[in-house]
Amino acid sequence: MDSTGKISFEHIYTEPDPRAFFGTLRGLDYFIPQQAKAYFAKLIDEYRAETDVEVPTVLDLGCSYGVNAALHRCDTSMERLYDHYRDNEALSRDELIARDRRMVKEDTVRFIGLDASAPALDYALAAGFIDDAIHADLESEDPTEEQRALLAEVDIVISTGCVGYVTEKTLVRIARENRPWMAHFVLRMFSYAPVAECLAELEYDTTGVDGVFRQRRFASAEERTQILDNLSVAGVDPRGLEDDGRLYARLFVSRPNGAVSRLASALNALPLRDRG
Repeated sequence: MDSTGKISFEHIYTEPDPRAFFGTLRGLDYFIPQQAKAYFAKLIDEYRAETDVEVPTVLDLGCSYGVNAALHRCDTSMERLYDHYRDNEALSRDELIARDRRMVKEDTVRFIGLDASAPALDYALAAGFIDDAIHADLESEDPTEEQRALLAEVDIVISTGCVGYVTEKTLVRIARENRPWMAHFVLRMFSYAPVAECLAELEYDTTGVDGVFRQRRFASAEERTQILDNLSVAGVDPRGLEDDGRLYARLFVSRPNGAVSRLASALNALPLRDRG
C-alpha cells in the first residue's frame, strides 16, 4: 500500500516499455484515460476556438508512457492499446517502438509529458506519443530554467489521476509560467479545494464537471477497506460507487480570468455514456 491507501504500482511505471503497465492495469479494468479522451478533445477544441491557436501545447501531468497522448494521437482506445501490447510481447523494445511509431497519425496538438519516471518518458518520446518531456518532481523543487522555458509554452494542462499524489505545489509551479487552462480527473478521496484556492491567487476560477468517472477496480479487499476508510474521513459518501468495488474520480476545470462556467457547460454537453 502507498501513503494514500492505494495498492502501489510503482514498479510498472519504471520498466523500459509499457507492456507491464498495460498488462497489470488491464486486469483491473483501468479505463479512465478512455473516459477522459472526449473531454480533453473538447477542451482542446474550446481552447482553439477562443484563442485562435491552431496547434495548442498540452502538458500531460503524470503522463507515464504517454497514454493520454497516444489515445489522441493514434486515434485509438484503451481496449486496442491493451490488445496491442499483449499481442506484441515477443518483440524487442526497439521493434515495439517501431510498431508504435507506425500507429501515430499526423496531429495538430503538441504534447509535452511531465513525469518522475525517466524510463516512461523515454519510451513515450521514442514512440512519438509526446514531443517533449520534462523529467521532474515539482513537489519538491522548482523547475530548472530549461524546464521553465517548456512550461512557458504550455496552453493546457491535463491529468488522469495524479492529483492527490501531486498537490497545489506542483500545479502552482506550472501555472505561474504561462497560466494555462487545466483539466484534472481527481479521485473522490482527494480534495481539489487546496488546488483551487492556490490557483485563485493567480486569478484562476475553478469548477467541477457533472458526473463521476470510474478509474479502475480495487486490487484487493485490503485496498477497498482502506479507500472506504479514507472516503469516510473525507466526508464522501461511497454508496453506489466505491462500495460497489471501483475507484471513482471527478473532473475539475480551472482557467484564468473567468469564463470557467461556460467551459464546464461545454464539457457537460458531452454524452452521458462518456462519464460513469
